[in-house]
Amino acid sequence: MKGDNDLGRIIKGVFSKNRRGFGFVEIADSDENERDIYIAPADQKGAMTGDTVTVDLIPEIYWEGSRPEGIITKIDRRSITHVTGTYIKRKKYSVVLPISEKEGIPVLVNRNDSSGAGSGDKVTVEILKYPEKGRDAVGRVVAIIAGKDDPAGDIKALIRSKNLSFSFPDEVKSQASDIEKAGITAAEIEGRRDLRERNIFTIDGADSKDFDDAVSVNMLDNGNYLLGVHIADVSHYVTEDSPLDREALKRGNSVYVLNQVVPMLPVELSNGICSLNEGVERLTLTCEMEVTPHGDVVSHDIFESVICSKHRLVYNDISDILEKGDEKLICKYQDIYDDLLMMRDLYEVLADKRDERGSIDFDVDEAYIRLDENGIPISVDLADRRTANRLIEEFMLLANETVAQHFYWLQLPFIFRVHEKPEAKKMTELKAFLDRLGIAFRGNPANIRPGTLSDILRSVKGSKYENVVSSVTLRSMQKAYYSTDCGGHFGLSLKYYTHFTSPIRRYPDLFIHRVIKSHMHGEIDEERMEKLAVKAVTAADISSVTERNAAEIERTGEKMKKAQYMSEYIGDIFEGIISGVTSFGFFVQLPNTIEGLVRLSELDDDYYETDESSYSVTGEMTGNVYKLGDKIRVMCIAANRYSGEIDFKTVSAGKRKKRKRRK
Repeated sequence: MKGDNDLGRIIKGVFSKNRRGFGFVEIADSDENERDIYIAPADQKGAMTGDTVTVDLIPEIYWEGSRPEGIITKIDRRSITHVTGTYIKRKKYSVVLPISEKEGIPVLVNRNDSSGAGSGDKVTVEILKYPEKGRDAVGRVVAIIAGKDDPAGDIKALIRSKNLSFSFPDEVKSQASDIEKAGITAAEIEGRRDLRERNIFTIDGADSKDFDDAVSVNMLDNGNYLLGVHIADVSHYVTEDSPLDREALKRGNSVYVLNQVVPMLPVELSNGICSLNEGVERLTLTCEMEVTPHGDVVSHDIFESVICSKHRLVYNDISDILEKGDEKLICKYQDIYDDLLMMRDLYEVLADKRDERGSIDFDVDEAYIRLDENGIPISVDLADRRTANRLIEEFMLLANETVAQHFYWLQLPFIFRVHEKPEAKKMTELKAFLDRLGIAFRGNPANIRPGTLSDILRSVKGSKYENVVSSVTLRSMQKAYYSTDCGGHFGLSLKYYTHFTSPIRRYPDLFIHRVIKSHMHGEIDEERMEKLAVKAVTAADISSVTERNAAEIERTGEKMKKAQYMSEYIGDIFEGIISGVTSFGFFVQLPNTIEGLVRLSELDDDYYETDESSYSVTGEMTGNVYKLGDKIRVMCIAANRYSGEIDFKTVSAGKRKKRKRRK
């Protein structure tokens, strides 16, 4: 992009605004040598994230760094027509402050366009006039999402800002209601394999309400295990091209934001007739696998079934049984105790097998945020990933792999879960990062193997770099996505992989259930093949997009609640580890995963400069160094619950920690 030919070059692209005010334009149809163009706050012409814009490239001599810089001269297409945020009432006019500073803008609202909103309410406003020439945007309130006293108002507003809705269209609700009222009939059970007398049960989190999967295990006479993974037969109820199906495809997946759920399916199905609730008959699709003591699947069967879950088990209880031998819980679940021990043995076999093939286990710390009845975060702790959690994960992985391989060889239209090999450039950067930490990277970055990365993560286990290395390695990976091509799963080191086990909350699983059942019933002819092939591409594309959107919403909601939690501890001192270094400061992560920024401007004992190549910040006169992985004591000095930003300041070792308090 450099050179005299770039003087006055006109470029079109899509604008993305950073919450700190500056932005970037991603160049349309760019080659790999093109880079995003930096746009200063004063040069944005009122552009909003997602807008298609025309940029006049500034001559290279005026760039402040190596990144190209430009000025937006025209907004070709607006992407945002509505803004969701907090309504603030003022004397002459009111303003809606966006829930997301990155994607929204403040919008002025005249008194006659307030729709009765009160100050502090969460609302959606339609933009009538876009900002230009120093004038603010103007709009009118079209929906009041939550009152100012609604404890879940901030999360509801976040969800609405992404165009998601808790409610369903009337025709979808009507169909779901009719299904629930009809219940399960004898005719629906006829022809299915009857597993109602088996020891089949669910193991989930304590807060779970929709149960997609149940498990069972038996020991065969030949010494092999018979593992059963029984999945809710959602496709029996959500018929192709019905209102329920069209709405599920549009949503793509359920979205879980702390204690709020935007379901893919109405609760009559997700928590009702499709959910594998304890003690009730449910229609299921079973994948039964014969597994050797070495972890090899030597035979399998996929069939329609009917089950009756014997127990609704909770991860922590089962982990206490398997890890601690909790006698009270063993007595409570005596009827399935032997099954649980067998499952633990099988889990260990499968985990060892996966480890041998080089599967990458990103054991990155995750937060568990507990809210009170008013939606206020009262604790932020590390989420448990104990034996029972890992056991269920392992069984679901095996079922997904088995189903994927089976239907790959049948060459039917299908949706696979694909995770591509990392880009060589990313691996080269990762190698340089690890070299500076003194961590060996053995292998060719251009042709990396999963086992190489798995060995690296294993080598830092328990060290001060464990979380940092895991996080940086994870960010170096490609994003997994859905595809009709079986491209394999790099992270799991598998050639065949799909998502089969969660049809209540993921559309790809629902779609492949439909393909599986069509094949079982001999319904796939040439015409049906063509129709399914087209639908598979559409479903894979939509689901990949909705999955990314859901992940972003979930991350944003978590950041908001972490910041709200830390707002109660302004002035308190914590110990953490430097988790990232940037040109404007460094990030510090606390043991409970909360992360805050120490700005260079807050380091008042010296003038500090960042060396991003060595992930360090160094004082010019004192020689003080803050580098990645260092333990550090910090004080929380600011926390913004709406942006999710937390600011820290370094403190000396001698300063005493304040007593924790809650207002």
